[in-house]
Parts: sequence; structure tokens; C-alpha cells
Amino acid sequence: MPPHEHVGGPEFSERYSRQILFQPIGPDGQKRLSAARVAIVGCGATGSALSSLLARAGIGYLRIIDRDYVESSNLQRQVLFDEADAAESLPKAIAATRKIRSFNSEITVEPHADDLVPDNAADLLGNVHLILDGTDNFETRYLINDFAVSEKLPWIYAAGVAIPPAS
Repeated sequence: MPPHEHVGGPEFSERYSRQILFQPIGPDGQKRLSAARVAIVGCGATGSALSSLLARAGIGYLRIIDRDYVESSNLQRQVLFDEADAAESLPKAIAATRKIRSFNSEITVEPHADDLVPDNAADLLGNVHLILDGTDNFETRYLINDFAVSEKLPWIYAAGVAIPPAS
């Protein structure tokens, strides 16, 4: 069911009761979260954590974009995947969507096991309110930036960078 069908109902109020009780969010803020549309590019350590937390918070629509497959080396840091996903070598976007649907079936999750490139950027990044960048390369980050700027969309990026030890 679309997320808006439950907004304001008893299941909605109970599921998100702690956020609704938190005055800076409240009932109106929770309704805005349930109407929000977010694209997440990259579903590695950062993207899987973002996807999980946003789904649990009740973001109404998540589009997860990642071209990679789950491997056993992902399991210690990528929170949406398990050994079965790695054994099946599932695309990360598909595995993440399955996991999210298992803990929040009231939101819409749209997986795309695709490489984000200029030819598909408008299709994959369009029709959202916010783009979250969990990628690990500058080429894709620049593409997201170019699209976000051209469409006047907010985007947020995060990265973990190792600092070499001092010599």
C-alpha cells in the first residue's frame, strides 16, 4: 500500500510514536517524512546505513541505486546484507530492498541495480526531493552534483577517507 494510506492511522501513530512525541518532528513532521521521496546512490557501508535509517524513520519513498553485488567482504560493515545475500551474490539494491520491506512494508522502495551514468541520470535521479550520495568515486559524485544543480535539488554526500599515517 502507498505510505499515505496509513498516515494518521493507529498503526502509523504507534510505529512512529517516538518521533511524533519528539517536538521538533511531531505529527506534522512525521507526515512530511512519509511524503518525502529520496534517491540514495550507492548502497555500501554509508548507503546501506542511510537506507535502513530512513526506512525505519518512515520516509515514504526510497529509490536505491547501486550496480554492485553483495560479497562476504561486505558483511562486516554493510548493515542491510547477510550471508544468504552474499551466497546468492544478489545485487545490493535488490538485497537492500528485500531487507527494508521485511521491517517496513508501509513505504515504497524502488531498487535499481544500475550504474549511474549521464544517459540514465535523469531517470534514476528524477522525481525526488533529495539525493543522498553514498558512492565511492568522484566521477559519479560529479554526475550527481551536475544533475542536482541543474534540477535545483538538494544533495548530500558522505565519505570515509583514510588518512595515511604520518611518516
